[in-house]
Amino acid sequence: MGQAGANYEGQRPVSRTYLVTKRAIDIALSSLMLVLLSPVYLLVILLIKLDSEGPVFIRQQRVGRDGVTFQMLKFRSMCAQAELMRSQLQHLNEMSGPVFKVKKDPRVTRLGKYLRKYSVDELPQLVNVLRGEMSLVGPRPPLPREVELYEPWQLHRLDVEPGLTCLWQVNGRNHCDFDAWVRLDLEYIERRSLWLDLKILAKTIPAVVSGKGAY
Repeated sequence: MGQAGANYEGQRPVSRTYLVTKRAIDIALSSLMLVLLSPVYLLVILLIKLDSEGPVFIRQQRVGRDGVTFQMLKFRSMCAQAELMRSQLQHLNEMSGPVFKVKKDPRVTRLGKYLRKYSVDELPQLVNVLRGEMSLVGPRPPLPREVELYEPWQLHRLDVEPGLTCLWQVNGRNHCDFDAWVRLDLEYIERRSLWLDLKILAKTIPAVVSGKGAY
């Protein structure tokens, strides 16, 4: 285990009551938000269609709990050829570790810049939460190619369901390097409780509205 994960004591046992309650909250809140945000969905769909060519939604293969893959939904925020251009932009990567992030990514559309800044592109993942592939709170789901490059201690972030928001989301987002990001995920896994989940959800709103650390 690398030094960054030397203090990780493993997933703390949690009660069945917590797991059942967490899932009930996931179902209730994701259902409610899908209904309440339906006008926003319709507006974003229209704006994406007007802004650039390509599909409105993208489906990315992501890695969930215990390494099980699933199709994660997002609003498209990049040009249709974004994945083909990735290898040409690798030298611009501003994130350590296996994650690829560029602050001024040329693949991002005019509208996409704002969708990403305020995490609007992530809203379709409420469907993934409703399906049980994700939770409202948990480590962000990685790409398979990222997981292939993980150090053994980093694989522990796959011990729980991935989430729509997490400690990383409310603690600097892209201002954190990858090791710090994973340490926050492991801290969540060790400490997770209904109270911690509710605190993270409450802190997510101002973090998203401010757009701080997003790109």
